[in-house]
Amino acid sequence: MRLYDTARREVVPFEPGPVVTMYTCGITPYDATHIGHAAVYLTYDVLQRRLRDLGHDTKVVRNITDVDDDLLRKARELGVHYLDLAAAETARFDDDMAALELLPCWSEPRATSAIADIRGFIGMVLDRGHAYESGGAVYFDVSSYPRFGQVSHYERDEMLQLAKERGGNPDDPNKRDPLDFVLWQPSAPDEPAWESLWGPGRPGWHIECSALALRELGTTIDLHGGGSDLIFPHHECEAAQSESATGETFVRHWMHQAMVRMDGEKMSKSLGNLVFVSDLRKEWDTRAIRLAVVAHHYRTPWEWDDAIMPAAAQRLDAWVGAGEGDAALAEVRERLDDDLDTPGAVAAVDAAVAAGQGVSQAAGLLGVKVV
Repeated sequence: MRLYDTARREVVPFEPGPVVTMYTCGITPYDATHIGHAAVYLTYDVLQRRLRDLGHDTKVVRNITDVDDDLLRKARELGVHYLDLAAAETARFDDDMAALELLPCWSEPRATSAIADIRGFIGMVLDRGHAYESGGAVYFDVSSYPRFGQVSHYERDEMLQLAKERGGNPDDPNKRDPLDFVLWQPSAPDEPAWESLWGPGRPGWHIECSALALRELGTTIDLHGGGSDLIFPHHECEAAQSESATGETFVRHWMHQAMVRMDGEKMSKSLGNLVFVSDLRKEWDTRAIRLAVVAHHYRTPWEWDDAIMPAAAQRLDAWVGAGEGDAALAEVRERLDDDLDTPGAVAAVDAAVAAGQGVSQAAGLLGVKVV
């Protein structure tokens, strides 16, 4: 199997051991699952299916960010407890993922379950001289880590722009460098707070994933993924603080899903241009929703439009009509081993169906049950 590695910027062999450890950044549960979320998790689901098909065991951890600026803001707007909002939206997300036939995660830990781990992690980073206290908060010192930029390879100006757009707060006057990022921060009066050596407060966003990954999977992960909008600052900061704390490689292979667009813009909660999985499920077979997504390559941004679901439903009908058989299975395996080429795999199944051959095994490798 060969996969594109974001940090190395090329397609390279992916050669894990018998047990493959994978960490995929999960949702911040303050709204329903949209098709952009589904694209991320379906990509790693197909990858996991092929790895199991190759004989590997897989341990996939997908976190739940249940204490975060966006979640707290939404709970405040709705006048509900942030954990009640998180629990309700997590249940809705899990229901959508189950409907799309995703393989269950090995672990789905919540950030609030790891406060003790996070405090210990911050202590390690401070002890090694990679962080400092300022203004009641603890910040990671990017100047102390020469490899900062190893994941994204972005120039400083681009990092600053993305930090501003994605909650990095580069204008914080308590920082030594605008790119420094928060590990622990004081809580606002109406926000949850935990005691710490640096005063009562709550964790920063990036430290939550590092602490959970370390706790659940150990110091080095085979593959870490998420949407491409997480490359910076989230995954860049994760790598920097994790390797500063442990002194070991954090991730062997970085894999990112391209954005799904709608009306020319990235599909996102902030823009409101969303297509919710729960709405699609009311009208369409969930297998067709899966097919609509896997017909696109994970590294290529694509546009959602009204023609996608009717075409996917028509394809599903044809695959179901073809019945049982192992036609196209070898080619689907070959395509998936070539940087998870799901469009090529779908085309191979289409060709077998057109030839009147049964494709249940090939379709099953893509997570689509047709018999």
